[in-house]
Amino acid sequence: MAKRKPQSSEMVFALDIGTRSIIGVVGQVVDERFQVLAIEKEEHGKRAMLDGQIEDIAQVAKIARRVTDRLEERLDCTLERVCVAAAGRALRTEQGSYSMEYPEVTRVTDDAISRLESGAVSDAEAQIGQSPDEQRRFYLVGYTVSGYRLDHYPMTTLRGHNGQLLEADVVATFLPGEVVESLYAVVESSGLEVASLTLEPIAALNAAIPADLRLLNLVLADIGAGTSDIAVCRDGTVVGYTMATIAGDEITEELMRLYLIPFATAERMKTQMNEPSVSYRDVLGLEQAVSGSEIRQAVQKPARILAQEIAQRVTALNGGSPSALFLAGGGSKLDGLRELVAEALDMDDNRVALAGSNYDITAFSEEYDLNDPELATPLGIAVSAGLGLISDSYRIMLNGQPAKLFRSGSLTVLELLMMNGYTSADLVGRTGKNLSVTVDGQRMTFRGQPAAPCSLLLNGQETAPSTLVYAGDSIQFTPAVPGIPAQRTLKDLLGADFARGVTVNGRWADLDTPLNTGDQISTSDQPVRRSPSTPSAPEPRKAEAAEARMPQRVEAPKMAEPTPRAEAPRTEPARAAERPKRPEQKEQRPVSSAPKSEEVVVPPTSPAAPQPVMGKPIQVVLNGQSLVLPAKEEGAPYYVMDLLEHSGIDFDNLDRGVELQVNGSNCSFMQELKARDDVVIRYLET
Repeated sequence: MAKRKPQSSEMVFALDIGTRSIIGVVGQVVDERFQVLAIEKEEHGKRAMLDGQIEDIAQVAKIARRVTDRLEERLDCTLERVCVAAAGRALRTEQGSYSMEYPEVTRVTDDAISRLESGAVSDAEAQIGQSPDEQRRFYLVGYTVSGYRLDHYPMTTLRGHNGQLLEADVVATFLPGEVVESLYAVVESSGLEVASLTLEPIAALNAAIPADLRLLNLVLADIGAGTSDIAVCRDGTVVGYTMATIAGDEITEELMRLYLIPFATAERMKTQMNEPSVSYRDVLGLEQAVSGSEIRQAVQKPARILAQEIAQRVTALNGGSPSALFLAGGGSKLDGLRELVAEALDMDDNRVALAGSNYDITAFSEEYDLNDPELATPLGIAVSAGLGLISDSYRIMLNGQPAKLFRSGSLTVLELLMMNGYTSADLVGRTGKNLSVTVDGQRMTFRGQPAAPCSLLLNGQETAPSTLVYAGDSIQFTPAVPGIPAQRTLKDLLGADFARGVTVNGRWADLDTPLNTGDQISTSDQPVRRSPSTPSAPEPRKAEAAEARMPQRVEAPKMAEPTPRAEAPRTEPARAAERPKRPEQKEQRPVSSAPKSEEVVVPPTSPAAPQPVMGKPIQVVLNGQSLVLPAKEEGAPYYVMDLLEHSGIDFDNLDRGVELQVNGSNCSFMQELKARDDVVIRYLET
């Protein structure tokens, strides 16, 4: 047997994997129209799909392989790449918003708009995840920007304008991951490769309502066996999608109940309403007959319910009745349904039509009659891929694998990444969380580390997220790595030589204590000294009951009168060693107990205490301006934190980090100042 020729790059193979049947279409583009070369159809032997969702992957793959085999035999070629569409089942539409603020007026670029829109889409996706029962993965189908604002002023576009605050609102549509993954599983089990992926209502719309007709407010309702997919277009674009789980199966099931017949028999009788007499065998094995008019009357109730459901969905999505509505899919052939839909929408009968009359604008065939509403989706899948109405028009590779795509029309790198589960955080990264603490009443903020940037290559070259992608493109993407949160200890703030007392949230703490946002830190001028035998203090924030019993200041025990001799004044090093320290938790005593003299050294009362000594004023340079600081009592030194109130920064309402420097070197706010020091206290640059 001669080996078949491979599928050529010009040949388009489309499969419509529906609830009731699988339809395959193969063709090629000729003079900007799609020429259909072969069509094959086969129904599922059993109910392997429910409401458009694949239930039995092996069974569906088996039928898909049969359809493919017959097409290969007819065309004498081996089909390898297939274009498919996902059902609109369980579509989720959410609103999202995002804003970006620059430190100064900046011209808005395409990349900035891309980041803004991606942030809004990520916000919309986050709305789905807020529900406790919505832990599924969703794929982005498409989104529409509902509004821009520039410095709070509404804009129709931001491109090229100058401003600081950019805002965007979007309406985004998502599809559950299991719908997409099961479709891919069927294709792979059939020995094929997904060449393009779109949404069924998008595909059907591309066949039934060509782009040049979409300036009008038109609606397509694709009624299959399990679902009715609805798409709305106006002003030249598709503005929304929705779906109803009421479709052709409701009609079939009504006939099953009324006549006690199997599903397959009911499906046959549904197509024979115009015949004078219809014979059937019921489940009891009895031969029966009924007129076609009786069948038509029997399905009036479910048909009316279907029409009302479609009308309700269309009105909710479109905001009212459209200018015209097209019915597509096998379910649209039900006798009388067109009139019922027109009645439910309060439209003239001639404004509701079966799809098919516009197929010849984009497709033709020398062998098949294409004027059939059931061909809307399979023909639409083929037309969309062949005429480049979906951006991959065969495929775009992402990290070595075919990308999952839905969007019709032009597509950017950013949109492609988001359709494949990436978010704006993967592109721009998130800076590590800032750390904000309050020290002696002054708020300090430390910035987290910046994210490691992503790597984004298009066909081996670095590219921007706003770059358009085309058929055959290859993208290599490595997500950004989030930055490390800001981390500080008391030692980082106060310096390793800090020898005075300090509390965190009212509890004594040592210099190795790590800090958390919101911590209240207080320092004390009272020096503390531990004797060599004094155990170290317990770890901060542990053993709260023990901490509650810990005295914050220990009174000196009563002592005998000192001998009548003058005592030399204590020097500053001596004072620095004289703060009482807490004993270990195991050694804690009630507050009323007197501490042992070897554990805590308390300054004794001296009749010859020296009088306070006033120091000298010092002059420093703060942010380039000379500043004279008055002398402190007892000659106490000045620290960087003493200059915060002179810096012009509102530390109670910080919105970014602050840089501290003395003489060109970074420092803590507890660094001691000397005369003529050059001090910088300013906002960090963003």
